Amino acid sequence: MCGICGELRFDDAPPDEQALARTAAALARRGPDDAGQFRDGPLAFAHRRLAVIDLSAFSHQPMVDAALGLAIVFNGTIYNYRVLRAELAGHGYSFFSHGDTEVILKAYAAWGDRCVEHLNGMFAFAIWDRNARRLFLARDRTGVKPLYYARTAKRFRFASTLPALLAGGDIDTSVDPVALHQQFTLHGVVMAPHTILRGVRKLAPATTLRISTDGSQQETRYWQLLAERLQATPTEAEWIEATRAACERAVQRQYETADTPVGVLLSGGLDSSLLVGLLDQIGAREVPTFSIGFEDTPEERANEFEYSDIVAARFGTRHHRYPIPNREILATLPDAVAAMSEPMFSQDVVAFYLLAERVKKEVKVVLSGQGADEAFGGYYWYPRMNADSGSDMERLRRHYFDRTHAELLTLLDRSLQEDDHTSRLIEQRLAEPGAANFLDRMLRLDMTTLIVDDPVKRVDNMTMAWGLEARVPFLDHELLELAAAMPPELKLRDEGKYPLKRIARGLIPDAVIDRPKGYFPVPVLKYVRGPFLSFMRELLTSDACRRRCLFNPATVDRLLANPEGEKLTPIGGSTLRHLALLELWFQRVVDPAMR
Repeated sequence: MCGICGELRFDDAPPDEQALARTAAALARRGPDDAGQFRDGPLAFAHRRLAVIDLSAFSHQPMVDAALGLAIVFNGTIYNYRVLRAELAGHGYSFFSHGDTEVILKAYAAWGDRCVEHLNGMFAFAIWDRNARRLFLARDRTGVKPLYYARTAKRFRFASTLPALLAGGDIDTSVDPVALHQQFTLHGVVMAPHTILRGVRKLAPATTLRISTDGSQQETRYWQLLAERLQATPTEAEWIEATRAACERAVQRQYETADTPVGVLLSGGLDSSLLVGLLDQIGAREVPTFSIGFEDTPEERANEFEYSDIVAARFGTRHHRYPIPNREILATLPDAVAAMSEPMFSQDVVAFYLLAERVKKEVKVVLSGQGADEAFGGYYWYPRMNADSGSDMERLRRHYFDRTHAELLTLLDRSLQEDDHTSRLIEQRLAEPGAANFLDRMLRLDMTTLIVDDPVKRVDNMTMAWGLEARVPFLDHELLELAAAMPPELKLRDEGKYPLKRIARGLIPDAVIDRPKGYFPVPVLKYVRGPFLSFMRELLTSDACRRRCLFNPATVDRLLANPEGEKLTPIGGSTLRHLALLELWFQRVVDPAMR
């Protein structure tokens, strides 16, 4: 797990090493253990390392194999690297390190661009092929690891984060209207290749990009999730057993592939509790577990310690509880937003940031439960969509979109009012072949597209801001392929995630399985009042916000005049919070880069 960056020139000029140094410096928190650079003609790499596998200097990056004429910078973990290493050794390749980075290099030498099809893991990497004078970039199937780039006529730059690219300079920071439309329709999700800035793109999940020194490029999608029924129809018992086996494999792979201790972010919900139970099944003992909680409000409790405590007691984990006062949340919010590669609206972003800060003092690697709701139908809006009528787009829009296109037009400045980009792009994704019915199409959209830029990006950004590697076993691509083939009505039974509840029964405490579904509660950011309202008011009436001309001033004034009367989005979002967090991101990330 690391921070990577590089530059390829198309104009025979040398790479801008000062710009690359600034970019690498902005990635230092992702990789606090080591740093390195590499230069070969028009190509330069830089790397910041978080040492998790093969802690020795033999796995220093950028890694160069002079005999093969290859160099690599890599962010992530390849969980099947030992198996691949043995296979490649059988093909005659010899190794000078004991980690997964070199395995990717040899895999590229053996299989070329199709090396990614052999990898089980989370990854973003770039390989310089000296002989072919070509740069090859790749991102994992479900987009767990990020990869941003900025291209001009003269050069191509890439980095693990968008702020790192900004630190390099010479980036168009004007707002992308297509991305802005998605940002305010899909509660912060912006689908690849777009980002909120015109000058920065991101590589899509399950995609490779090949770029030559003459500027020509080829993008290839190497994996597609099929949501169709199997030819042989398994029984319910067979589906449950297959789910149990796939979950155990994913958890075991991700827990054992590390040369440092591995913990679990234990929220007290079904998903993270099941991870702890599965670890016990494979023989892991005294696993470090970590929970965070906040101050209660009259409307709701703000911690789930009662559930995480019984799980920790059941399995004898080395448990850590972190109660956080509200004053610390508000004080930390600007720093958490500054750590975002792209603006995010979820109230629990700062919770992950505060939790990661504390967890990093204990371990370098944790397992987290993201992905289970999307893979196994855990959200309340899935059955509501399914019971509704109309086209796929109409059903999704009514129960998932934050606001209609017409409502969005009243929110944005007149200069940014364009077509309904989001509906058009979502319709295209839903219409892709390989899904049997509406729920199959919706769940596949979530697993392959929407999840990438909401919970997955949130966890990577907030944990890596403290040099903590978060792994997500429920996004193992083999487990997702199994879940996608499963009849959706089986997944939605018993208020969702029925297969996971079945394998959890008898393994983890019933109180955790039978509890109402919870969310990461951060009430001080959920309710638009008090110090948080004052904070938002200051942001949205600032000179910087007015000059930016993103929002309709009349709409902002109306919302601020009656914040308690604000209509929430279909999934409980606040327009005021959305506006304020976007403006805060621009002030903390984009504005400093322009000075």
